[in-house]
Amino acid sequence: MTISIASRFSFCLPQTTDILLQFEAAAIPEQRILSSDTNLTEAEHCAWVPAQDDIGERIWIRAQGDFSVSYRAEVELERQLADISTLRRLEPHDMPGEAVQYLFDSRYCAADRFQTFVDEEFAGTDGGERIAAISDWMKRKLTYSPGASGPQTTALDTFIERRGICRDYAHVMIALARASTIPARYVACYAPGVDPPDFHAVAEVFLDDPNTDGGGTWQLVDPTGMADPSETVKIGVGRDAADVSFLTSFGIADFGDKSVVVKAF
Repeated sequence: MTISIASRFSFCLPQTTDILLQFEAAAIPEQRILSSDTNLTEAEHCAWVPAQDDIGERIWIRAQGDFSVSYRAEVELERQLADISTLRRLEPHDMPGEAVQYLFDSRYCAADRFQTFVDEEFAGTDGGERIAAISDWMKRKLTYSPGASGPQTTALDTFIERRGICRDYAHVMIALARASTIPARYVACYAPGVDPPDFHAVAEVFLDDPNTDGGGTWQLVDPTGMADPSETVKIGVGRDAADVSFLTSFGIADFGDKSVVVKAF
């Protein structure tokens, strides 16, 4: 499966400001970058640095004034997918160190607040079966509603309001998975079929790998139902949206326009 990506966005910095960008497809074993082209406005400083878990890269920019970003790429996906509902949960003491951090609460995902709920609502399920049950519950109970949330909206806020966008859906899935003692992380991505077209967000859960004795596997899950894991291109991962925003400003930044076009062929 080959995915073509074309994205662009712009912003204005009233004064010299440090900006951290993350928008390029990650070069990792499950996705091969066939071609890519990144164009940035000239800046005082520009440097690529490794991103969370060494999945993808971030770009440090120090600039002032109008700034624009354009990016094109073709990516070939070779992802190993499984029927999540058949995968079992790993006991905490069997989890590798890199997965443990994704059991803990984070800025937008207060998993501890949901432990009683998951024990009652999803009683009798565990592991991948629990994740499938959570996905089904979210499809029934939550409404995808652009404009219904903001940068400060947490998983608990979305759980109460019962509406949100992909970012919010991912946060709820992550919080409910962690409350079920299943490591879960936030994935910024590109995917065809996202409506409206935009940078997308899904969750990724860590479960037993049936093909590796004692091993685990990260599996993508999109509770919005818009992104097919076999067509999803990872940009980066993190504990929640705070770790992997496509633009993080360390000063005032006035956002301009944005366009994202993703196609499968």
